[in-house]
Amino acid sequence: MTKKTGGQIVCEGLLKQGVDTVFGIPGGAILPLYGSLSQFPDLRHILVRHEQGASHAADGYARITGKAGVCFATSGPGATNLITGLATAMMDSSPVVAITGQVARPGIGKDSFQETDITGATLPVTKHSYLVMDPKDLARVIKEAFYIATTGRPGPVLIDIPRDVFAESIDFDDSIWDEPIDLPGYHPPTIADFKDVKSAAKLIDSSKKPVILAGHGVIISHAYRELKDLAEKCQIPVVTTLLGISSFPEDHILSLSFPGMHGVAWASLALHEADLIIAIGSRFDDRITGDTKRFAIRSKKIHIDIDPAEINKNIKIDVPLIGNVKDVLNQLNPIVEQKTHQDWVRTIEQMKADHPSLRIKETDDLLGQHVIKAIFEETEGKAIVVTGVGQHQMWAAQHYHFYTQNSWVTSGGLGTMGFEVPAAMGAQVGKPDHNVWSIAGDGGFQMTMSELATIVENNIPVKFAIMNNNHLGMITQWQELFFDKDYQANSYTANPDFVKLANAYGMKSRRVERQEDLKDAINEAEEHPGPFLIDFIIKKEENVYPMIPSGQSVEELMEEPI
Repeated sequence: MTKKTGGQIVCEGLLKQGVDTVFGIPGGAILPLYGSLSQFPDLRHILVRHEQGASHAADGYARITGKAGVCFATSGPGATNLITGLATAMMDSSPVVAITGQVARPGIGKDSFQETDITGATLPVTKHSYLVMDPKDLARVIKEAFYIATTGRPGPVLIDIPRDVFAESIDFDDSIWDEPIDLPGYHPPTIADFKDVKSAAKLIDSSKKPVILAGHGVIISHAYRELKDLAEKCQIPVVTTLLGISSFPEDHILSLSFPGMHGVAWASLALHEADLIIAIGSRFDDRITGDTKRFAIRSKKIHIDIDPAEINKNIKIDVPLIGNVKDVLNQLNPIVEQKTHQDWVRTIEQMKADHPSLRIKETDDLLGQHVIKAIFEETEGKAIVVTGVGQHQMWAAQHYHFYTQNSWVTSGGLGTMGFEVPAAMGAQVGKPDHNVWSIAGDGGFQMTMSELATIVENNIPVKFAIMNNNHLGMITQWQELFFDKDYQANSYTANPDFVKLANAYGMKSRRVERQEDLKDAINEAEEHPGPFLIDFIIKKEENVYPMIPSGQSVEELMEEPI
């Protein structure tokens, strides 16, 4: 037995869980934990400028490393500022552990200064939450929190700790770190029922026009090889969800990019014409299905997912395979027959010819599509790309071709503007030897641009590409197409000079207004050893196509008028 404070136990527990970096901001209730940090030099703390930045950075770190990302915040407003980041992580199944300070135990429930019931407030946006009232429970809770966050369907877990629990000293037995975790009722599935696996194999063997819909679950379970083996053995074309991008190499002959509201037309059409859809780690979200009554009505459907709640939630499934994607594919792949599907592949090639979704119209204007294409060409498809939400996100998904595994990070389910700056910071910290590009719209960038200070302070070499059209681009597009051009609250007339702003933070930057300057600017950013910002002045009003209007089907597909 040794005497340890609650703060020391927390820091030691983080190191025991393999944590090397924490993103956070101190405050009164969590200050005793910060008082322990100096005793644990292997625990790097990055001081962010806003708690939302801490939670997004932890999320970006988690997605790119596969480990739980960790963030700290104090009680009250510090804790509530984490909520958007926790909701983003929850929707996209990202493992984040948030540790918040709480007012001292005697003050709980008395409207004390900076008191908020954060476990109650985060109940809908976390996988689990803890309020630790006894320092003797800290070690067990930390172990459980990381286990819950990273197993099964990953997600965020919050640990709320009163100030006096951090400060209290107790007799601590180090052997507790080696004790097994016991969580009755929590048993994430691994392999699927073999009768269901055989039923799925029969459907695959008999199909003439199969399509694989690969989702984020492929990336989470590291099932890249297994997905590729199934696709190649049975010659099945692969479309990915938005979050499934980079689960299958886009230079592969069977790759069809992504479908849905702004996906390429041939991917949506392939799903529409298929006689079998094999959904792998995807939840059939509304941006892909549109009108569920008209989605892929010609096809049987196999759904592989670790979360039983997703089965039949949005789309009726013929064969459910509940288990970890990697394990289930290892059950399925050996028993399916080798196929060619030459006629089906030729049909899809004709779809590509009939619907050239990724062509860029000829114009002297600088378009967002030109910028993404140039970044792709100069980075040779090897960068990690992190985006916010809006037109820039869709152009990046369309025109950057992802050749390497897990190289795309974006906010999918929640659609969080402002995700792109701090999440890129977290991704770069998680993979310091990789090239990270943050692609943003001028609107979303301004929501979290204070983290530029954090990035400069820590010399985190993220490259920033701002698609600057002084508009909330997707809002403008919808108002044009669906609200009779009734433009309201869609444009910015007082954007800052982003080049001067970056310089004010001590970051190198430049502005690009012409297509012919793209290559030089991107190469300058690439060659600079630190962070670099490029303000791309793009055409003010330019729509993203193809487009399937919300709640509609591929039958209402809108393609760019040429």
